[in-house]
Amino acid sequence: MSIQDELRQVDEDLAKLRASAADLREQISDMGPGDAVDRASMMTMAEEQERLIADLQARREQLQRRLDGAT
Repeated sequence: MSIQDELRQVDEDLAKLRASAADLREQISDMGPGDAVDRASMMTMAEEQERLIADLQARREQLQRRLDGAT
């Protein structure tokens, strides 16, 4: 897989994860106060996705530097 292909894949993965995390955050804000266990579980999932997003963003930056150095 070329650097450009990998960069494209990382961008697609980032877009999906960002949309998913935003959806989770929206669902959390729509939950009632009686859903504390569900809310905590969903917050944990959203936080895990945010960590994955940060990791992918770092990978994207690394790929971009490699691509910029190769041209």
